[in-house]
Amino acid sequence: MKVLIISDTHGRDGNLLYILNEYRRYDFMVHLGDIGKLEDYIEEVTGLACFAVRGNNDWGSLLPHESVIMLGKHRTFITHGHQYGVYRSTDELRRHAQALGCDIVMYGHTHVPEIEERGGVTIVNPGSLTSPRGGFKKPSYVVADIDKDGDVSFEIKFVE
Repeated sequence: MKVLIISDTHGRDGNLLYILNEYRRYDFMVHLGDIGKLEDYIEEVTGLACFAVRGNNDWGSLLPHESVIMLGKHRTFITHGHQYGVYRSTDELRRHAQALGCDIVMYGHTHVPEIEERGGVTIVNPGSLTSPRGGFKKPSYVVADIDKDGDVSFEIKFVE
């Protein structure tokens, strides 16, 4: 099973549509906030089920600020991250995920892609599909592969 993980599209969906047209092989999608449009828009335009959370720029959205979902056999905490001081450190975010019994946490907000294992928690940030930061020149996203045993692996990808 393949999962598309994105964040910070800010209402500009050209790269998302390009990825889906070029590599349409995803079973569902996770959007980590700053969608920039109505929350059901992403599912309508992509045809994929989408777990999504509200970002700091999603004014008036009815989406939750955070949620816990299952990725294979892993409890996964998803949030935009702005409420956890992620520009300084992901320590608070990781501790909150652990308190929820999660071994994966996914967040956005910084526009900087990251996959890191720390303190028994895998920390994943797909970066931004529209506005890369942190020295990255290309928009980014993450693909999660869930194998038949429910184990998950992550890979950062860049839009060409």
